[in-house]
Parts: sequence; structure tokens; C-alpha cells
Amino acid sequence: MDSEPLSDDDAHILGLESAAITGHTLKLMVLDPGPPLDLDRLRAGVADRLAGQPRATEYVALDADGPSWVPDEAFDIAAHVRRRTAPEAVTRDEMWRIVGELMAEHLDHRRPLWTLDVIGPLPDGREAIAARIHHAMADGIAGVRFLEAVLFDPHTDAQPPAAAGMRTTATPSRLTEARRLPEAVLRELGRPVPRSPFDRPVGAARELAFAALPLAGLKDIGATRPAHATVNDVLLAVVAGGLRSWLVASGSDVHRLRAQVPVSLHHRDEVAGDLGNRDSFINVDLPLAEPDPLARLDAIRAETATRKRLDDAEELYDLFHALGRLPHVGTAAQRLAGSAREFAVAISNVPGPAAAVAVAGRRVAQLFSSSEPAAHHALRISAISCAGDIGIGLCTDPNALADLGGLAEAIEASYAELSAAALG
Repeated sequence: MDSEPLSDDDAHILGLESAAITGHTLKLMVLDPGPPLDLDRLRAGVADRLAGQPRATEYVALDADGPSWVPDEAFDIAAHVRRRTAPEAVTRDEMWRIVGELMAEHLDHRRPLWTLDVIGPLPDGREAIAARIHHAMADGIAGVRFLEAVLFDPHTDAQPPAAAGMRTTATPSRLTEARRLPEAVLRELGRPVPRSPFDRPVGAARELAFAALPLAGLKDIGATRPAHATVNDVLLAVVAGGLRSWLVASGSDVHRLRAQVPVSLHHRDEVAGDLGNRDSFINVDLPLAEPDPLARLDAIRAETATRKRLDDAEELYDLFHALGRLPHVGTAAQRLAGSAREFAVAISNVPGPAAAVAVAGRRVAQLFSSSEPAAHHALRISAISCAGDIGIGLCTDPNALADLGGLAEAIEASYAELSAAALG
């Protein structure tokens, strides 16, 4: 039987799985109202498009040489494209509860590490699809590629999705690398912060909530600043404002809160079938104590600009790969980078389809992403774009944090506050 060893990155992610950590991401697609999806037709359509996605029909086998991808000779599409049954039409809150249950449920390692669960209908005729993809199979951008390959169809005449978040290949000199690497480590690591309000134990339960923002509005806000702010800068400022008001309402002190921002290092010359992981990060201080939303945005923009100009994400990626060849040192470095004293909350932003997409002829009205929290990082915030919107997914263990729906509302209110301040 043919097999292929997992990459070091993918094997590391697989090894993080535990009773409390499932290891997968979830993408929630809310479809326009229409007749109920025909499950058999959906399964057949997805099955017909799996040929170019080898990981979709392979499972992970463990042996003395480590984990390997092995073809699933008994692959059954019905085990991967399913309907989450409900006795009646589900409400929005019930849909959120169902995706929380899916987020907490481990994928079956005897099968390929992905599922599509149909949820609904909602009272207005909408349905949702929750896609779970294990991080050992694909990171954020690769996961979007997978959905584009096996599920999404253009809804209108669409241009190919923009390659935002990807990088062109560049090879700096060894002298430049030797000089920059220690500086990147000093900037990104080893700067302990006060105890995070999210530094709490995380169990196996999951609660999800979602917010939506207009992409054009984020761009317009960024264009008003003296030094142009990117969409991601504005998104971080909006999230910072939401966290500020939500924490104040809960009686928590607000001060500087450090966010770890994942950075995709996938290159533009990769083919669409390339899955796997190539992620790094930068750490950004969110000035929650600052009451002025524009001042918060300008401070965040200045910091991210420095990190990007100095290419910290590339430097840290190379560092951790080099240290990975020294098991004890590499493990210690990963533990430091993931410590609650290094950052409080992870906030990711993945580019999704640039134009409207459809599933089985029904437009994807909303697209959200969710990633799970980690030990002593009880809140995880994930964003994804789709056509003209950005969907934000919030994930926690409800036994660690309460009122996640309140945070979703606070983020949307923070956008309105920042938009009013910037645009009048």
C-alpha cells in the first residue's frame, strides 16, 4: 500500500490532539433560502471533485516510522457528507449550538480527516454547511483551497480569488539572515505581559458565536488614516474595541493585550492542490486601555508595519524549523512561543473567495471560520472574507468564558464606533 510520511509541521499539529483538543478548523457556510439540499446529489457532486485532492481520500496511519498518509481503500462519501438531523427548523442560536458540538467532536482517524455537515433548515429557508478540516491536513489558506476545489461553484461571473496573504518567493542572503534572526526573536518573544484574562484551563466543551463586517467599510476606514492602514489592521482595531468594551462590562481591567496573528507563508506559485501547513506568526500589542478608536487603529498599524517590514514571520518560521532538528530545544521554543505570558489571544484572518460562490446553486450568503482555543488561551478569534464581507468566528470552552454572544455583539458595535469616528 502506497503511503507518504506527514511533513514535520503536519505531524507536530497531529501530535497536539488530546481529549480536549480536536485539531480541526471549522468553516460555516450559510446558504440563501431555497428548497432543502438533496444530500445524495451533494454527495455525488463532492465525490466527483475529489480526484485532484489526494488527502481527501487518505487517512493517517501510525507505525514505528511515524504518521503517514495512506489511501482509504474503503472510502465512503456518506461518512463525510452528512445531514445533522434536527426535529424541527433550527434557529440561529440552535445552529450555533450545533456547530459548537461539531467543534468539540473529534474527527474519526480511521477515515480521511474532513467532514461536511448540513444543518437546517432555518425558519426562513436558509441552510448551513459546517465543514471540518483537520489542521494536519490543511492550514487556513489550504483549507479554503480545498473547499473551492470540492464544494464551491461561482455564483456569478467571478474573477479568480486574490492571493492575499500569500508571499512571493524570496531568498535573502545568509549574512542578512544571521543579522535579522536574533532581532526578530527579541521583538516577538521573551517580552512577558501581565496575566491574560483568557489564561484559564480549557476542557473539551465548545461554544461558538459569529459576527459579520463589511469588507468595503474596513477598506474605507483604512484609507482615511495618514499612514494607510490595511484591512487586517482595521480588523485588529475593531476586535480590540470589542474586547475592550466586553471585558469592561465583565468587570475586568483593560490594559495592553498581546495578540498572536498567524501569517500564511504559502507562495503564489503553489498549485491549488497543495495542502499542508506553512504558517508562522507575529505578535501585536492591542492597546485596550486607549479609549480613542482611531488612536487604537494608528498604534496597531504602526506595529504591524514594523513587523512586516522586518519580515519577522519568515524569520521565526525558519528558526522553529531549525530548532525542530534538536528535539528538546525545539520543544522548549514551541512552549515559549505558545505561553500565556507571550500572548493572550490568537486572531487569524484568512482570505476566502473574492467573488460570490454557491453550493448546489444556492449562494453562500455568509462564510465564517472558527478555530479552537488552546490551553491557557481560552478565546480564539478567526476571520475569513467572502465576496464583500468578513465573517468572524469566536470559539471558547463555555466553562472557561461566558457570554461569547456578547463579545460578537461588542465587535459589531466596535466597528460602528470606528466607522463613525473615521468616516463621520
